[in-house]
Parts: sequence; C-alpha cells; structure tokens
Amino acid sequence: MQYNIPYLHHIDSGNFLLIAGPCVIENETIPMKTAEKLVEISDKHKIPLVFKASYKKANRSRIDSFTGIGNEKGLKLLKKIRNTFQIPVITDIHSETEAYIAAKYVDILQIPAFLCRQTDLLVAAAKTEKIINIKKGQFLSGESMHHAVQKVRNAGNNNIMLTERGTTFGYQDLIVDFRNIPVMKRNNVPVILDVTHSLQQPNQTKGVTGGQPDMITTMAKAGIAAGADGIFLETHPNPAIAKSDGANMLKLENLEELVAKLIPIYQTVNQ
Repeated sequence: MQYNIPYLHHIDSGNFLLIAGPCVIENETIPMKTAEKLVEISDKHKIPLVFKASYKKANRSRIDSFTGIGNEKGLKLLKKIRNTFQIPVITDIHSETEAYIAAKYVDILQIPAFLCRQTDLLVAAAKTEKIINIKKGQFLSGESMHHAVQKVRNAGNNNIMLTERGTTFGYQDLIVDFRNIPVMKRNNVPVILDVTHSLQQPNQTKGVTGGQPDMITTMAKAGIAAGADGIFLETHPNPAIAKSDGANMLKLENLEELVAKLIPIYQTVNQ
C-alpha cells in the first residue's frame, strides 16, 4: 500500500507504516526526545514513520485532567518536529475550525473515534486537502466505516486512512475484531491498527483510563498478521509519569524490539 505523505521516508522498503509518539504534547523536551528516537529506529529498520501527538486533548474522563500546553504552542511544536527531523506529523482535530487551523502545521489530520460520524467535521477536514486518518468508532462495525470514507471522498479528497482501535465490550473494556481489518481495506484505503488504544480499559471509577500494556506485542503481531498496513501506538520515555494514557503506552526503550518482531511477520504476510 502506497501513501502520498510528505516527508515519508523508506516507503519503498516493503515495511509497514509506523505512526508513533506520545499521547499529548506535555512540554517541549519529551516530544523532541521521542521523535529523535523514533527517527533512529525508522532509519535503522527502514520503517516509514509518522510522528503523532495531540496538541489538545478534548476527550478526557475528568474535568481536571491535563489537556495540553496551549493550542498554538502545541501546534508550533509539532511543526518544529516536522521541520527538525523531516518527518510527517499527525494530530487530532475536534471541530471544523480546528481542521483549518491544524492543517497549517501538520501533514495528516486525525478524526477521533468518538467523532467519526460527524459529517461537518469530516467534510471540513477533507476540504483542507490534507490526508485524513479516520479512527473507527468504538460503537461501529468495520462495514459502517464505508460511510465515513464516502463523506470525505464526496468532499473531493481521496487521501484517506482508516484506523481500528477496538470496540466497546461492556462498560470498562475493549475488544478488537480483527475481521475489521480486511473489511475496511475493501474501501481501497490503508488500514492501521491502533495497538495501544485498543488495549485501554475506559470508564474506570476514579476517572483515569486503565490499560494492558503487557499485551501490546501480542496485539501488534495479530494486527500485522491480519493484514494491517500499519501500526499506530503511543510511546513515552516514562509512561508512569505521562500526563495522558500512561496506563496503556509502550515504554520508548522497548519500541525497537517490537518493530524488529513485526517486520518478518509483515514481510511474510505480504509476499
């Protein structure tokens, strides 16, 4: 699967796409340190890389949860990472206004899972002419994502990716139906597996989302084996002190080992 993404290196290496980075822009140091390590891994293993981080966390369990360092400051830091390391960057948007603003700083606009049916948001994102990554809602089937794809295409934009991130299972858990990967690929778009968000345990009574990071390797292997074109994951130098989603993030020092395990699976599946 080919991607028309600016600054995307190693696209002809025959490897899967890696979308990785911290959950949110917490400060300048952590994103820059993370991006530097990601580029090192990308170059060593010839993995196409997109750096991810939210400049603004609009969907938090509690009113006192950290949401960001300021919209403009966060976006400028994403652009700095893009220019410093010559890598594409992706961030979430939550409204039509945000689509136009964020498009000035990043290469890919991401539609959060809870908002994947918001027609006005999808159309506004499409009209920026950026690549649009739409996360499948936790409440939707893979088949139903066809309609989200059509909304973007009907607005004149064919640069679309879909991301599986689990389906609500009871009140406090998610489960991944790996059938969704080949089903969503029928839309002739790249399909990504969001490994870390698929391992969330939401709606905990204390208002802090839980997770199962010990299952990241298993989930990622299964996704690649099922035909995913790429892996999305959140990583942090020290998830224990992360200001968002630390419970399900991969420790940055463990990322290279995971990548090395996934490459032969991807190459075998795609022979």
